[in-house]
Amino acid sequence: MNIMEMLQTAVSKGASDIFIISGCPASYKINDVIQPMNEEKLMPDNAKQMISRIFEIAGQRDFQSFLHKGDDDFSFSIPKLGRFRCNAYLQRNSCAAVLRILGFELPEPHTLHIPQAVMDLANKERGLVLITGPAGSGKTTTLACLIEQINQTRNSHIITIEDPIEFLHAHKQSIVSQREIDNDTRGYIPALRAALRQAPNVILIGEMRDYETISTAVTAAETGQLIFSTLHTLGASNAIDRIIDVFPQNQQYQIRVQLSMVLQAVVCQQLIPSVNGTLVPAFEILLVNSAIRHMIREAKTHQIDNAISANAAIGMLSMDNDLLRLHREGMISRENALTYCTNVELMNKKLST
Repeated sequence: MNIMEMLQTAVSKGASDIFIISGCPASYKINDVIQPMNEEKLMPDNAKQMISRIFEIAGQRDFQSFLHKGDDDFSFSIPKLGRFRCNAYLQRNSCAAVLRILGFELPEPHTLHIPQAVMDLANKERGLVLITGPAGSGKTTTLACLIEQINQTRNSHIITIEDPIEFLHAHKQSIVSQREIDNDTRGYIPALRAALRQAPNVILIGEMRDYETISTAVTAAETGQLIFSTLHTLGASNAIDRIIDVFPQNQQYQIRVQLSMVLQAVVCQQLIPSVNGTLVPAFEILLVNSAIRHMIREAKTHQIDNAISANAAIGMLSMDNDLLRLHREGMISRENALTYCTNVELMNKKLST
């Protein structure tokens, strides 16, 4: 099977990922289950040839440079088929790659079961909104939905800084500038600093990876822009602690004060195996009010989980309550509700009532 046939088959089967790794058959991931395409194991030369062909299809990628560096991350489109994100790497001195299948169409929030309280965050005018969760939990997709909502309804300049660009946004009510690391800019920091001089209303930062990116993002939110970004954390309070812990001890009080002023919301999401073999999202939603701002400022983030549970009436949602809802609606099993919850003992009691 050549690479084009492989991509076409993966798209037609609704796969989310393709694995090209020597020593095992080329494989798809469908509904979080990895399945071999056939029985034939890939030899190192086969894998290298297939990945070299991917670099050719992508264009403007240097395969020899990849062989020297050992890693490359990029996205590419194939007309009438779809859009793909490729992470190529060396393992056991042979070429390997994992491709994420994106498609051309922007996702529809209602088909993805994204709560309205999350989509309402697109109405914010300024401040910082964080989308958090494990790798592969759909954070980028949720952000794409929020950016598209703004694009369709507001007259703004939206700047996205991504590594790589996954979803393409056409200019609608807004102007959308999409910048890709390495291709369009040297990194998040120079792109973010430049963005502040590009008359932005909304800035999307693909990932807040380090102290400098986080510091610049918080400063940008203070100047009046609406900033969206992601973190690889589970739970709203953990996301806040993660940001604060990045800073040196003597700066942590100052960042708590800044964060208490600019943070608007934290959304945490997971993808849960459903009873019918698909994946369904579960969400935690923290909407920052005066009480939450006080907890952040006074280093009382351990109280945030209780505050989320107590403020369901205004749109807040705890992860465990959303998992409980999914189980009661027959969408996920009891076992998965317990596996993905944050408080197993309390969830066990709720499931037993």
